[in-house]
Amino acid sequence: MRYILSFIVAFGVAAILGQILIPVLRRLKAGQSIREDGPTWHMSKQGTPTMGGLMFIAAIAAAILVAGWEDLGRGNRNHWYVFAFALVFGVIGMIDDVQKLRHHANEGLTAPQKFLLQLAAAIAFTVLMRQEGYLTPNLFIPFVNLTIPLPWVVYMVFAAFVMVGTVNAVNLTDGIDGLATGVTIPVALFYMAAAAWFGRTDLAVLSAALAGGLAAFLIYNFHPAKVFMGDTGSLFLGGMVCGLAFALDIPLVIPIIGLVYVAEVLSDIIQVVYFKKTGGKRFFRMAPLHHHLEMGGWSETKLFCVFSGLTLVLCCVAFLGIMDRYPV
Repeated sequence: MRYILSFIVAFGVAAILGQILIPVLRRLKAGQSIREDGPTWHMSKQGTPTMGGLMFIAAIAAAILVAGWEDLGRGNRNHWYVFAFALVFGVIGMIDDVQKLRHHANEGLTAPQKFLLQLAAAIAFTVLMRQEGYLTPNLFIPFVNLTIPLPWVVYMVFAAFVMVGTVNAVNLTDGIDGLATGVTIPVALFYMAAAAWFGRTDLAVLSAALAGGLAAFLIYNFHPAKVFMGDTGSLFLGGMVCGLAFALDIPLVIPIIGLVYVAEVLSDIIQVVYFKKTGGKRFFRMAPLHHHLEMGGWSETKLFCVFSGLTLVLCCVAFLGIMDRYPV
């Protein structure tokens, strides 16, 4: 099966690239700057190479070239559109990473700059997928097998909101060793299973490549991490998570399979709002959620196992909710 080939190629390429890229990043002194207001024990990670997301991005591209060529030959470019969409976010993240390295700080692009770039990418992707006939304004409700038609303008506003929100939620999840990687692997496997079930081989190949690339990256990113994915990797992953959901026309599955992402971003919002409303009091020990649990005594390994395991269970449940999306 081409899904297996895609997984193997992505895994192999990413594993090999890790051996090459990490020493190069060290020589370039591309070390992560750690937030001073974060957990004090994270300061030991200062200088760990960042932008490691480049290894799984390149690996995914190689895998879909090898395993997805047949679909491209049939004129099906859906998987390449999703990859290109995610790549745009990866480029935005890379610009942010380079800015941080240049200024030796944990701040790169400003929030308005990131938002406008991400919004433009989301709108462009939605318009492209509509023109190519890959996207409909019919909103599928998981589990109840109900589809609600929306006006295109309303759907595009909804899509832009979900895409930008998802990308930044995945970015927030990348706060401890291996967490965003471990949580996104079951999400990628979910998309692979859903795409295969719907007969969308191109998207199944892309999802398998995502899972394979991340599995190899985890070798280097698991605690204690030898490399971080950086915004280059986390924004790319966010683009893949929402891009695949919209390409499969099941965007409302994101809050289910991505409950960890949602919890992370909500905890950050709650912390900021509560802090302002109470004149300086904190709702959580520290935001986002993984830092709150760290401050409560959870190890990075425990966080990785619990959050990844929870996501795996949710992905299995979500699959039951979307099985009847298309006649099989």
